[in-house]
Amino acid sequence: MPFQIVLNITIAIMWMFLNESYSFSNFVLGYLLGIVLLFLLQRFIPDEFYMKRLFKIVYLVLLFAKELILSNISILKWVYKPNLNMEPGIFALPIDLKSNWEITLLANLVTLTPGTLSIAVSNDHSYIYVHAMNIEDVEEEISAIKDSFERAIKEVTR
Repeated sequence: MPFQIVLNITIAIMWMFLNESYSFSNFVLGYLLGIVLLFLLQRFIPDEFYMKRLFKIVYLVLLFAKELILSNISILKWVYKPNLNMEPGIFALPIDLKSNWEITLLANLVTLTPGTLSIAVSNDHSYIYVHAMNIEDVEEEISAIKDSFERAIKEVTR
């Protein structure tokens, strides 16, 4: 991936030199041309096309924004409810992530989503203990986190 970024920047600089126009807009045009060239020639480049990972990162950010908005709405409903029939609790979320960076990212995404809080990571890095404000079904909570955040993190980092 770093090789492709350097190659794309080199193409953009060469585009500026060939056009004899050293403006930022001409650099951006050359960079976009480099993206197209790298996409067309991706079978000759050893790594996966690096813009795919960028799209996956954007997907992860949009997924987090969606979950943040939906959880804020549900918290707002709980705040304005006249009687609180919540079932708060702590559950162990089994994780398939391997690196410390992936585990930290998942724990932070869970914590930043209102209504949930990452408490601790197990010593063998196979569980994250999560406190949830309202747990109706533990298995449903676990599958929701694994199917959304954990899957998206795997797509970005692997």
